[in-house]
Amino acid sequence: MAEMTRNDPQQTAIEVLGWLASEPELLSRFLALSGLEASNLRAAANEPGFLVGVLSFLMTHEPTLMRFSEATGTPPETVARAWQMLGGGSDS
Repeated sequence: MAEMTRNDPQQTAIEVLGWLASEPELLSRFLALSGLEASNLRAAANEPGFLVGVLSFLMTHEPTLMRFSEATGTPPETVARAWQMLGGGSDS
């Protein structure tokens, strides 16, 4: 699966979201920081900018990024590339 996600930034973000869902403490932190609730997470996932927000959650906390990478075998560079491709880190 890691090979496929290297080429698809949206799939990488979805993989991160799936991983977060399996990590209750991190999911709670993500929800708190994003202002979302578990009950409206599915609806929020259809909003523009949601996927880049998921990736930003990892990109702004290196220990979490490394934890994801180790758990899934996805290189941190893949997450960083997906984040940039979806508009993360841009000044605009």
